[in-house]
Amino acid sequence: MQVHIPLKKTVDNSYDITIDTLPKRHFDTKVAIITNPKVAGLHLAYLLERISAKELYIITVPDGEEYKNQASVDLIMESLFNHRFNRKSLLIAFGGGVIGDMTGFVSSIYQRGIDFIQIPTTLLSQVDASVGGKTGINNKYGKNLIGAFHQPQEVLIDAHFLTTLPKREFGAGVAEVVKMAVTFNKEFFEFLERADLSDTEVLAKAIEYAVQTKADVVAKDEKEHGLRAALNYGHTFGHVIENETNYKQFLHGEAVAIGMVMANRLAVRLGLMSQEEAQRIENLLKKYDLPTSYEIKDIEAFYETFYLDKKSSDTKITFILPKGLGDVVLLDTVEKEDVIAVLEEFGA
Repeated sequence: MQVHIPLKKTVDNSYDITIDTLPKRHFDTKVAIITNPKVAGLHLAYLLERISAKELYIITVPDGEEYKNQASVDLIMESLFNHRFNRKSLLIAFGGGVIGDMTGFVSSIYQRGIDFIQIPTTLLSQVDASVGGKTGINNKYGKNLIGAFHQPQEVLIDAHFLTTLPKREFGAGVAEVVKMAVTFNKEFFEFLERADLSDTEVLAKAIEYAVQTKADVVAKDEKEHGLRAALNYGHTFGHVIENETNYKQFLHGEAVAIGMVMANRLAVRLGLMSQEEAQRIENLLKKYDLPTSYEIKDIEAFYETFYLDKKSSDTKITFILPKGLGDVVLLDTVEKEDVIAVLEEFGA
């Protein structure tokens, strides 16, 4: 005997990304703003001038990638339970990528899913992390290995929050902008080579370019079955670096910058990219004082950690490699000796 459950249906997860001054908004429900002390100190007053709700709560978690873990999730959830949040309640992620990823994850599992809004406050989160519905936390095995795809209700991007961004944080965001240009848009890359992103109008154009690129990719491949995985260019190497340094030495975008340089070296070795193109990318990263080198102490251990990457399998490692400028390829057939040869260039 078989009992069939016909669940096939089309779910519309569409939403808008607004790039403008934060609008005034009232929510007739319980709302929790999830943030950290640094962002709250700088910008919470600005947000509260524009956001109101039937019941409004502020939940703060420690600042930093090392706190993107289950303990922080438990802290947030305990507050939601204590204030009797329900399925009609709303979460607002107010911070950088760490806050956005954790808030999105909590909203995906709290009472099996509630709505959330992204209000990103760093360049990295505005151009990348807040768009696309990837949520998650880290554990001892690696970065973002626990999570879910859970799209926000909307994303509100306000350049006002970038006025207090430290230079390192700004550079980390630039790394993700460069990533999207290299993989999908040669014209955008050439724009970045000429651009001065300290100019607010030029920066606004770069943010618009990057968000549109990310949105186009997500629309075609929401759950990362193919095309969207290309946005992880630089991340396969970068995540290992973050894990090895316990998320304390490098910001995420800084690790991605080093990861892009490593991926480019492998692409050059495999004949996918010219040395001149690889150097242009490295020069652009250095323009914003991003790190491009890293000393690998144990090459074999570094290589083995690749297998924990979400795109890899038990026996094959998937590498996202640039194919010139503006194109990308996913390969799970790269010989170990080629990868080791590249890693040895970064060896102690």
